[in-house]
Amino acid sequence: MAYSISTQNFVALSDLHPNLARPSIIGVVIGKTDVKGFPDRKNIGSERYTFSFTIRDSPAYFINVNSWGREEYVRSLSESFRVGDCVTIENPLVQTKELEKEEKFNPTTPSCYKLLLSETHSVVKICCCYEVDTKLLSLLHLPVKDPHDYYSLGDIVANGQSLDGRIINVLAAVKSVGEPKYFTTSDKRKGQRCEVKLYDETELSFAMICWDNESIQLAQSWMPRETVIFASELRINFDKFRNCMTATVISKTIFTTNPDTPEANILFNFIKESAATGALDDITEAQLKESINLQTIVDIYTVEQLKVKALQNEGKPEPVYGIIYAYISTLNIDTDSSKIIRNRCSGCHYVVNEMSNTCTFCSDISSDAKSVFTSFDLLVDLTDHTGTLRSCYLSDVVAEETLSCTVHEFLTLTEEQKTALKWHLLLERSKIYFKLVLSPSLRTGLRVNLLSCKLADPVEASQSLSGKGRKQHCLAF
Repeated sequence: MAYSISTQNFVALSDLHPNLARPSIIGVVIGKTDVKGFPDRKNIGSERYTFSFTIRDSPAYFINVNSWGREEYVRSLSESFRVGDCVTIENPLVQTKELEKEEKFNPTTPSCYKLLLSETHSVVKICCCYEVDTKLLSLLHLPVKDPHDYYSLGDIVANGQSLDGRIINVLAAVKSVGEPKYFTTSDKRKGQRCEVKLYDETELSFAMICWDNESIQLAQSWMPRETVIFASELRINFDKFRNCMTATVISKTIFTTNPDTPEANILFNFIKESAATGALDDITEAQLKESINLQTIVDIYTVEQLKVKALQNEGKPEPVYGIIYAYISTLNIDTDSSKIIRNRCSGCHYVVNEMSNTCTFCSDISSDAKSVFTSFDLLVDLTDHTGTLRSCYLSDVVAEETLSCTVHEFLTLTEEQKTALKWHLLLERSKIYFKLVLSPSLRTGLRVNLLSCKLADPVEASQSLSGKGRKQHCLAF
């Protein structure tokens, strides 16, 4: 039987002071930094390690916690919990914080103190979620700043370079989460980088860069087009290379995922309406592929199972991601090129108006004319031993990868070469990653976007179809 840890057994963060003997506290972890090493001035040639985190036990109170010590101790402690966990801390050292020094690199807190952890005297324990008071867990959805005190993405773009270097709060929805990129600097230090694309009612796409493992790990848990974040103390910069404004996650930044505020609820409704009406459906598969880590897609379907899954999801805006081993049974690439190649806006990737050759979306929000580029826009049928999925979307870069040629290269092919390319693909089983969304406005009732389509390994395909491969999706018929 589940039970709750009573917060009455712990000292409230608001009651902490340096003269308090052996305090025990409890709170949810709302922020955390990576472990870092520094030269130990007392022991020349050796290093001391540190990391910090922020815990909260009430709507009004949260405090920063620092740990210093041996590498083994600090790394072990850091790896024992994550942002979102509830922890208890026994016997921390309560110190008065040096305001200017403390808040230069750490989140701004309402407390006059900070906590230090000692390897020999302090103990940190993680609490099982079933044991934690729900009032504590609800704090994870409450921003640490005034929920009205934030910039929309449109505000940031409108203010432009006047915000360069400023630290502000942002409320936005997650459009995509890129794969982490790892690198080594010229002085042999290892680093990492992950780009998150945000959007809201005022701006279609805005880049936020994560440079530390903790924020990257948190970002990987966000579901694109389903998650809203309140980011406190983000740094805004003007990116000279891209010629636009971007956001950077810093050690002061705290994320509140899916905040429980009226402003966030309005943004939630915008996301749902966009998904339900297909307002964002005309985004290319290249952008979808960028926003989804294909390695996280493991569910394998047959055509029949996928149709049943779609019926089960009726009325739900959530997309279905999966893998299907199938043949492309219809591929009309040896037809009039104007029917399979479209012009798209370089700014937002929407299909442009054929008559005016201008983007109706961008013209609504900006008077600046955007250039256009050509891309494939194909409808293909997918067939396996259980049935056929008709009119699936194969577009842009994903189409180029499937056909093994760019739009410009395709336009130079003879009719005979196009027909040969078509039959080469029609005769082979492919491994296809897809996104499926219910779309009542379409004749099939389904919108299936191909995220990747490559010739399947015969052994892998055989094992998957026999149920011996990766996670196969089983449905009750």
